[in-house]
Formats: sequence, C-alpha cells, structure tokens
Amino acid sequence: MERFRYLAPAAVLAIGIFLVDTLSSLQFAVASLYVVVVLIAAQDLDRRGTIVVGTVCALLTILSYILMHGFVPNGTAALRSGVGLTALLVTTMLVLNRLSANKRVKKAERERMNLARFFPPSIADQLIKAQTPFSLTRCQRAAVLFVDIVGFTDFSSNMSPNVVVQTLRHLLRMFSDAVFSHQGSIDKFLGDGLMAFFGPPLTSLRDVTNAAECAIELIESVDSWNRRIEARDRPIRIAVGIHYGDVIYGDVGNEKKLELTLIGDTVNTASRVEAHCRVLEASVLVTGEFMDALSAEGSAKLAAAFRDEGVHMLRGRKDPVHLFSIRRLPCELRQSVRPTARGDGVPSGFG
Repeated sequence: MERFRYLAPAAVLAIGIFLVDTLSSLQFAVASLYVVVVLIAAQDLDRRGTIVVGTVCALLTILSYILMHGFVPNGTAALRSGVGLTALLVTTMLVLNRLSANKRVKKAERERMNLARFFPPSIADQLIKAQTPFSLTRCQRAAVLFVDIVGFTDFSSNMSPNVVVQTLRHLLRMFSDAVFSHQGSIDKFLGDGLMAFFGPPLTSLRDVTNAAECAIELIESVDSWNRRIEARDRPIRIAVGIHYGDVIYGDVGNEKKLELTLIGDTVNTASRVEAHCRVLEASVLVTGEFMDALSAEGSAKLAAAFRDEGVHMLRGRKDPVHLFSIRRLPCELRQSVRPTARGDGVPSGFG
C-alpha cells in the first residue's frame, strides 16, 4: 500500500475543497485548489490515473456549482468556477507532460544500462541517440576477438565453489575492462572467456589497432594478476584469437532486451584461431587478414610485435590460414599499452 501513500491525503483534501466550495460563502475560486489534489495524487499515479483524478476534480467543481446555483448561470459564481476548471485543466496537462518526460528518461536509462553491458560508455551513449534501429541487419567489416582461460578447470580444481565463482567474475571483469578501454564491444560471455568485436556498429579508422592493443593489454593484465597472487605453480594462462573480415550483425532481442550479435565466417575463424593457440603454445594468434588491416591503419610498430607462424590448417577449415603470434612484447609496447582494468582486488583464497 506504500505505493499509494499520497492518494489518501489527496482524497481527503478533495473532499475538504468540495465541502468548502459547496457550503461556504467565500467569494473566490475555491475550486482552483483542486490543482493541489492533482499534484499530490500524481506522485502515485500514471497518466491514466492522473486523467481520472483531474476528471473527478472537474466533476466535483461542476457538482458544487449545481448544488449552490442550479443550472442557471450566475455571473461571478460561474466565472469563479470557470477559473477553477481552467486551472485544473492546465495543471493536469502539465503533469501529463512531466509523466511522459519521466517515462522517456527511464526508457533511455534502461536502454543505456542494457547497452552498457556490451559496449563502452561512449558508444552506448551514441547508440541511444541513433535513429537507425538494430533490427536492421547489416554487413560490415570487423575485428573479432576470442579470449579464453587455458585450463581453468584444473586451475580451480582445489578451490571452493565460492572462490571459483569469485575468481571467474574478477577475471571476466578484467577482460571486459580491457575490451572497453580500447573501444571494443562484448558480444557474449563464454564460460571462462568472452567474444568481443571492434568496429560495428560505429566504425573508426583504428578498429584493428584497438583490437591488437586490447590483446596486448589482456596479456599484461593476466601477468599482473599472476604477480599479485604469487601464482608460482598455478599461473593463469589465456588464449586470444583474432580475425578480421566481413560479419553480419543485428539485434536478436526485443524492446525489453536489446542484444547485438555477430555471425559469419569471420566469427567462426576467430574462434578456431583462439583454439589453435594451444597447439602453438601461443598466448595470442591473429590471421594474415588481420595483419594486413593492421598495416593499412599505419600501426607498423604494433605489427612488428607479431611473429610469422606460417600457414596452418585449423579444425573445421578447408583452407590453410596464415597465422601470426605474440611471444614476447617489446619494451616500448609494454610502456605504451598499459593495463587499465579496474578493480585490482584479489579474491580471497589467493596469496
């Protein structure tokens, strides 16, 4: 009943105004006080409820006049009632406009919170303002990144369930922060990893560069994690696979839950590249198409950090794929690409 805590006072006030307007001989527009009733009741009501309250107050104003003066127009009395009805109409319209504005603000906030789970804040804000609906399927070039924790089951085998979940949440948050800090977007979480993309829906001239820097930050973040927990015999290892090419994307939700997803051969290839990290014992593997796009963006120094691994047959692929890896990061890259992951706290059960 707390939801309707303002209705009772509003009802009592309306009855009081009706009695004064009907029984007293005051020569002023008592009915104009009904605007206070509308303002109070609107704290608990939606648009329909506000309209009902305004209508009831208008009917009380008319009823009071009829009881006092009958159906015959009575100069100043009719004028006073008219003033009250006008004030009531204007107030009700203003309240309805305010309720509509509040509804739009709440809807935009829900959309922003939903988008913020998958996009960095700057992109989420732009998407809310965009006029083109996500339901329109698009084809666009993107850098698709998969990251996975290698051997997480063995790593967590001696931990309690609570520590396992807490650790996984922290690591995934660390991965998400790395993606967002380089203007990437998260497509989905995949158990102990995630899929991210750089480009859609708002492309830039350095989408591939952002993906490469994100991969480097992921490695540095994990190294920092291992140093903080003094991992020794059980360090965290990750596998990162990236491919660049055409993707098909669009939303798969509805007006209550909007989710952007990517599909296509580029996504499948990126997933296969990430899985191949275990074969080559590499932390990061990218494709030749990704390296070509990286060079095209003018990131020669960044491209020099990758080593040519030759061509390889990937599981589920008919044609060989040219792969490049990061084994050790040059000192200048370690200084220029710093982990920005937020929340450096270590879950209990470590160190």
